[in-house]
Amino acid sequence: MANDRITVLGAGSWGTALAIRLATRQDTLLWGHEPDAMATLAATRENSIFLPGIEFPDRLSIEPDLATAVRASRDLLIVVPSHAFREVLHNIAGLLDTGSRIAWATKGLEQGSGKFMGDVLEEELGTDYPAAVVSGPTFALEVARGLPTALTVASNNPPFANELAARLHGDVMRAYTSDDMLGVQLGGTVKNVLAIASGITDGLQLGANSRAALITRGLAEIIRLGDAMGARRETLMGLAGVGDLILTCTDDLSRNRRLGLALGRGTRLEVAVEEIGQVVEGFNTAREVVQLAREYRVDMPISEQVYRVLHEGLPPRDAVHNLLSRHIRSESVG
Repeated sequence: MANDRITVLGAGSWGTALAIRLATRQDTLLWGHEPDAMATLAATRENSIFLPGIEFPDRLSIEPDLATAVRASRDLLIVVPSHAFREVLHNIAGLLDTGSRIAWATKGLEQGSGKFMGDVLEEELGTDYPAAVVSGPTFALEVARGLPTALTVASNNPPFANELAARLHGDVMRAYTSDDMLGVQLGGTVKNVLAIASGITDGLQLGANSRAALITRGLAEIIRLGDAMGARRETLMGLAGVGDLILTCTDDLSRNRRLGLALGRGTRLEVAVEEIGQVVEGFNTAREVVQLAREYRVDMPISEQVYRVLHEGLPPRDAVHNLLSRHIRSESVG
């Protein structure tokens, strides 16, 4: 096992982008679950499906074998969709060394259980391995292109947080550390649901005023849920909270926002999802976020309406009407 090498598990757009950035400064392995796709990446030295035209650094190696990829590095960074997260953990459980350290950049909640990725990791791997979560306002394409980016590395293990941040930090990327793993995960989860709402308002051509109000009140929903669950407000007002929220709500590189835009313009849900062609995390997350809100008795009206649009067939204009017709109340209350 090489302590100076890092392995990225997940060769989608975000995993590939992080691998590219890491490989500008250190030896990096990239694994994906489709052998044929990995062979293509190795032969062409680019991910032509998700990040066309961006060449791989010389220090980025493609590894199609999971066991080899895991055993090659002390530090593992898991970057797979939330629905595949538990399966990957299960598959690597018997391959880990006693010195292994696990990080993830997967956002969202596990479908069905509503659990954060950190909880899933603990169930599958226990607490013997240092763990960290990487999050923040980051689009894969911009990271891969080397545009300036800031993100947060959160861990209950300060040495691991600092060392992983040092791996990511430098040149065009600035990494901050935190010990609020819950807050970082929460911010990166709920923002996907709110980005769909933002897209819907713009798809309906409701104007900039509406978008600004939605982002602001959406942040209030995140903070209320965070307060109830024990996250820190300063985390939710930082990169992993408001930073990620602004990014995904205002730029069309966000798949969640694009789904909302399509729905607001009248595109049928199944057609919109097919046209995007990648996982839209906010679709399933909306159900789990609403369940969390009900469990913790937190008022999250925007998230509730997004859930109803996605899973109950509520017309987007009716969802907007439902929000606008709510009773007057103090802004500090909800």
